[in-house]
Amino acid sequence: MWKFISAGTTGGPLLRSLNGNKGRQTWEYDPAAGTPEQRAEAERLREEFTANKDKHHHSGDELLRLQSADRIRAKKHSPPSGPVPDAPDAERVEEHLKGAISFYECLQQEDGHFPGDYGGPMFLLPGLVITLYTCGALDQIFSPAHKKEALRYLHNHQNEDGGFGLHIEGGSTMFGTGLNYVMARLLGLAAEEPLCVKAREWMHARGGATYITSWGKFWLAVLGVYSWDGMNPLTPEMWLLPHNKWTGIGMLHPGRFWCHCRMVYLPMSYVYGKRGTCQETPLTAAIRQELYPMPYGRVDWNAARNQCAKEDLYYPHPLVQDILWWALYKAENVLQGSWLRRAALAECMKHIHYEDENTRYVDIGPVNKVINMLACWLEEPGGKAFQKHLPRVHDYLWVAEDGLKMQGYNGSQLWDTSFAVQAIAEAGLLQVSGHCLRKAHEYVEQSQVIEEAAAPLSAYYRHISKGAWPFSSRDHGWPISDCSSEGLKAALTLALLPEELVGPAISPERLYDCVNVILSYQNRDGGMATYENTRSFHWLEILNPAETFGDIIVDYSYVECTSACITALCSFRKQHPGHRAAEIAASLKRAEAFIRSIQRKDGSWYGSWGVCFTYACWFGATGLAALGHTYANDEALRRCAAFLADKQRADGGWGESYLSCQDKVYSHLEGDSHVVNTAWAMLALMAVGYHKVDPEPLRRGAVFLMRMQQPSGDWPQQHISGVFNRNCMITYANYRNIFPIWALGHFRRLVLLGEEEIKINS
Repeated sequence: MWKFISAGTTGGPLLRSLNGNKGRQTWEYDPAAGTPEQRAEAERLREEFTANKDKHHHSGDELLRLQSADRIRAKKHSPPSGPVPDAPDAERVEEHLKGAISFYECLQQEDGHFPGDYGGPMFLLPGLVITLYTCGALDQIFSPAHKKEALRYLHNHQNEDGGFGLHIEGGSTMFGTGLNYVMARLLGLAAEEPLCVKAREWMHARGGATYITSWGKFWLAVLGVYSWDGMNPLTPEMWLLPHNKWTGIGMLHPGRFWCHCRMVYLPMSYVYGKRGTCQETPLTAAIRQELYPMPYGRVDWNAARNQCAKEDLYYPHPLVQDILWWALYKAENVLQGSWLRRAALAECMKHIHYEDENTRYVDIGPVNKVINMLACWLEEPGGKAFQKHLPRVHDYLWVAEDGLKMQGYNGSQLWDTSFAVQAIAEAGLLQVSGHCLRKAHEYVEQSQVIEEAAAPLSAYYRHISKGAWPFSSRDHGWPISDCSSEGLKAALTLALLPEELVGPAISPERLYDCVNVILSYQNRDGGMATYENTRSFHWLEILNPAETFGDIIVDYSYVECTSACITALCSFRKQHPGHRAAEIAASLKRAEAFIRSIQRKDGSWYGSWGVCFTYACWFGATGLAALGHTYANDEALRRCAAFLADKQRADGGWGESYLSCQDKVYSHLEGDSHVVNTAWAMLALMAVGYHKVDPEPLRRGAVFLMRMQQPSGDWPQQHISGVFNRNCMITYANYRNIFPIWALGHFRRLVLLGEEEIKINS
């Protein structure tokens, strides 16, 4: 049976942590674990998912819940049984909240965080499997049980047409199909198996694997089933360019790219420059012939460089890119083996080792982590750096009833816990939630970054970190504007509660450090980006070579990040009015102007990190509301409220499709409304004071949430809620618990009890 391990130390002396592995999430297989009844239930859950996989693409994280079954059965509160009335009173809503909080506390770990599935993208696990196979470490990391669950995941998420999507809800793409076909073969599936036959037919009908995206071409070349000559160059020499702005060309330096972009292309360029390729085996020789509808020896690799299946082409190459790649392609004959190439590769490895050491080998994300690991192996196959990478692979793997997947980060621990603190505390039911909040407080405190990355930051293009909060864990450590803001708001929320109940508050000096980081994020346009300031021009996006992702080259200002910073700074100055008051006021004024400038004419904002207009409206509305604006006095908020009210559905809820993200036009979900979308819409409407104008939409939304709540206090996992780079969706399993609690807590207190503002009390 699979066991979830929190704060586990598996990895021995090679595993290094700053805080005792707080927040670390791993899954281990133990055939003797659990009772026969539990093992049978786990199998039933798997079979149930498979039977319904074409209707419900998401797992419900039921294996995690199964592991907490004893706590769930022993919990004190459950939602009331029987029909939910059309006009529930405050007492009825309170009982639903008690049941919800009581249930969610059962999932909380001893270190205080709330674990959950953060999967969804279908291109992550294949890169890991290809790397481990290339390095000869596949069987070291993937036991037979791992391989079985990874293959289960493929069977469950193969589309009806035989292909695989960019993500689990997406239509088939060459990127998803080519990589997952290769992974299936490396994990032991025969070419004659139906999954492989159908996937191969899908690829061949569209010209074969030469039509895979550039990232797919990279992975196939690493495995030795695609020629490096069929790739547009990933020239490592770009890391030797001058970085200074005054040189002009310094604006093109990778150090000015969005950190996720540069941290992926950094090790990619090293591997490309080394032509790092798996030693040929009978299996790779067979795969090489299977991927193409023509003999491998007849592929025109020069033509293949710019081939991309229409299903994948979200961001087509502009002409200037094709000219650039052609010139660099011709230059490769000179650069290969030159002193300049050797210098460039050494520069790349310097930055790779810095990233590894400063994140305890977690690295910023799964693609960067895996290619960094490959680069370390290519540099020194038996070296200590590669060995340090191996234990951290498990930090990215998640097991649910749909199988084993690779997550889009090493989890969303701090992000989810910070939201959970605010949601649960603002419900005001401290007699139910006090113990839960105390543990969450410990995790928030333990996850703050309290020291900078290794000096000199500028030499490694790093932004300041001290005082920030990361997305996941302190060991990961990369600071982010909205995570720092939500972490700060969680700390400020807890500081208002009795110390004997939730523990001592984080010191003002540490909060001041966080404010310093938040203020540093502000761009010239007044908005805040993600990890760093915007370092170059938006026109640099013409160099985006990824085909399937949008807006990856520079770090842009976003409504979500800007609003999170606004609400955090507003909360901070209420408790600490004397600290940098003038700077905070000036920053808030500029941030407000940015949010107003990007609002659409229909009243909405476009969401870049959640689905989609509903999510962004929650941020945009709460940002302006924190500055004192309301429906009554602000035309922008009236337009936002009208936009949201217009999208309410007949069942009382809201439901937005992920298609809104890629098409940038609001799209309704098919079928039932979505509990997370509904909660976001309600929170936005209440933030602007719409309940004082027309409480009916809020009542209908609350009734929908209560009717969707399960007898355990949980809510169902529905469609996908997260997104990145416009086109790839990602799971936030905890959203289904956090946001309904938050929305119902606000509804009870603002609408039913008539409180003028949310105040923390018992």
